[in-house]
Amino acid sequence: MKAPEISFDHVTKEFARPDGGGVFRAVDNVSLDIASGELVALLGKTGCGKSTMFNMISGLTEPSDGKVRVKSRDPFREFNWFRGKIAIVFQNDRLLPWRSAIGNVEIGLEMLDVPPAERQARAQKWLARLGLSGHENDYPHALSGGMRQRVSIARAFATDADILLCDEPFSALDEITGQRLREEFGALVRENGKTAVFITHSINEATQLGDRIIVLRRPAQIAMDARAPREPTQAERDDLRARIETILSE
Repeated sequence: MKAPEISFDHVTKEFARPDGGGVFRAVDNVSLDIASGELVALLGKTGCGKSTMFNMISGLTEPSDGKVRVKSRDPFREFNWFRGKIAIVFQNDRLLPWRSAIGNVEIGLEMLDVPPAERQARAQKWLARLGLSGHENDYPHALSGGMRQRVSIARAFATDADILLCDEPFSALDEITGQRLREEFGALVRENGKTAVFITHSINEATQLGDRIIVLRRPAQIAMDARAPREPTQAERDDLRARIETILSE
């Protein structure tokens, strides 16, 4: 049996309170397996531990108890091994203002020591895939918010990382732009066989994009783990939304 791409094994994460008054538990005994090729939404209210789980997957912090494994390795203790294997799409585009669109897409490839000609070709390809042909030499200030986020997504895909971690990447966009970009992002993840985990507090976003929706309650515990129908009927969509709303209202 193939090992999961991402695994939480009875994971707990605690932080010391800044006033010295004990500890704060952000994640509470979570066990979770994510298979290769899954597109998983981590959904929950602000402060429920989504970002802490995200940071443990990306190797930025380690659990207080239990084990986190990505590709069967410890992402915190083997952080350097994951160069080029995990790409992150942030809530804000985080583009460098002194670099053009293509220059921003090339950043990750530069860090991976990809030769200049290949860097440029891959960056050009992904900008075209994200509908930005003709804007390669534009600087961030000349791009709309949606276009800047497309550059950010192109930057992640250009590295050809197996795993994409997304931190509410569409929350700063207007509803129509966000919906369109979510659809494109989901199609690209599935078409290229990537594993994607994105955190969100939006039920609409989770149900539109996720193949699998994991609803968290505070401190991070799995309250629901549901498969989302690829082409749901209205009744199925309404039922899933009602179940999620019930949990989030508790």
